[in-house]
Amino acid sequence: MLQRNSNRSDRISAEVAADHRGCSGFRSMLDRRQALQCGVIGALGLTLADFLTMQARGEDAFSATAGNAGKLPTKIKSVIQLNLPGGFPQHESFDPKPEAPIEYRGVFGVTKTKNGDIFSENFPKTAAIADRFTVIRSMVGKIPDHGLATYHLFTGYPPTAVIDYPQMGSIVSHELGARGVLPPYIAVPGKNSTGGGTGFLSSTFGPFELGASPTPGFKVRDFSIPAGVTPERFDRRKSFRDIVEKQIRSLEADPTTLDTMSDFYKQAYTLLTSEAARQAFSLDGETDETFELYGSKVTGGIIGPDRRYHPKGLAEKLILARRLVEAGTRFVTLEYGAWDSHVDIKTNCIDQMAPLDQAIAGLITDLDRRGLLDTTLFWVTTEFGRTPKVNPNSGRDHWARNYSMLLAGGGFNRGLIHGASDSTAAEPTRDAVPLEDLMFTIYHQLGIDANKELIAFGTRPIEIILGKLVKDLVA
Repeated sequence: MLQRNSNRSDRISAEVAADHRGCSGFRSMLDRRQALQCGVIGALGLTLADFLTMQARGEDAFSATAGNAGKLPTKIKSVIQLNLPGGFPQHESFDPKPEAPIEYRGVFGVTKTKNGDIFSENFPKTAAIADRFTVIRSMVGKIPDHGLATYHLFTGYPPTAVIDYPQMGSIVSHELGARGVLPPYIAVPGKNSTGGGTGFLSSTFGPFELGASPTPGFKVRDFSIPAGVTPERFDRRKSFRDIVEKQIRSLEADPTTLDTMSDFYKQAYTLLTSEAARQAFSLDGETDETFELYGSKVTGGIIGPDRRYHPKGLAEKLILARRLVEAGTRFVTLEYGAWDSHVDIKTNCIDQMAPLDQAIAGLITDLDRRGLLDTTLFWVTTEFGRTPKVNPNSGRDHWARNYSMLLAGGGFNRGLIHGASDSTAAEPTRDAVPLEDLMFTIYHQLGIDANKELIAFGTRPIEIILGKLVKDLVA
């Protein structure tokens, strides 16, 4: 665990603490996400009722399988995307430059990985299992703007005024459908408000949003039988509804509408009465050892108003994500932290990186020991990196020309450091990986032909993504 600077915590003013949330553009993104998490759900984020109602009105997301599904070899059954919003610093994580001048390398030392490479000293747990994942040090983005780059990250396309593109999770939902009773695309607790939505696809393929961060005993909004209604009473209500529907049919009501609504109620009933679904959406049965493995008690480095250090809540989110993919969900997305460090990047890293290090190592270890790592991709993303040189406020600014990402499982090579950056982590010097190429490769591992054209506006063919396979990344 990182050693805290005991003299700095008490000296952080409210003004400086606010600065740690990032620039005004990033703070506005945080405010929108907080609104979503309080229940003001966006038009394309779906509760259980919304999700199933959209199915009743249009396409059935649970059975939507495009013609190309299964035509490519399938290595990945599920994806867990951990996004680090705000611009995660490559120097302070997976691409340190210990021989660069201090104004470039920053204040942290390094730790050796299991493979003999180096990470920042902020990631000792992750470095110890570096033989189980790939780090790309030569990612290349397009846009050093939070909102625009986040849209690019989630969709694979820069935003335009002409076409709204679907998120990767929505594409996966559209192309592959579900593996069981759970929705194929789930956001914990909600989707990123600037990352786009279902684009030109039906809203059916949007994420099912939990509406609350998982804690022991939490419940998903709308995902339970009403209080006071026993399962037996619920079954009686269903039987009564069947009688009413037969009577309506006898009066020659529109059979098409009734058939559609009948499917809707069947789906809702299946979810609400499925023991497997209820278990997947809870933390029940998880051992203390598992919570410890994921770092549920690992704290950040800033003292709260109660003068205590507090855990950051990432462990529970990742445990839930693991349970969801075990139960059949294809794409789970979640976020952690606020990494827009224009001011005092040292404090920001000390506050957030210890829980992140423990949780990354914990999830990879857990997936591996459960036999899920080969078929589950754990993908750590961010919209861009940080500037090579530390600014006068001891922070780093936006930088899209070179940054790092981590991938574990799903047929990606293990123990690989792919690509390289120059002496200050400013530009790739070898094996640059544009974001579109990485997403193309992930689609390929999922068995989705990313060259396939989907039809927008009824007539316009658009490729899933404009990229190419990065052969060196996959086994």
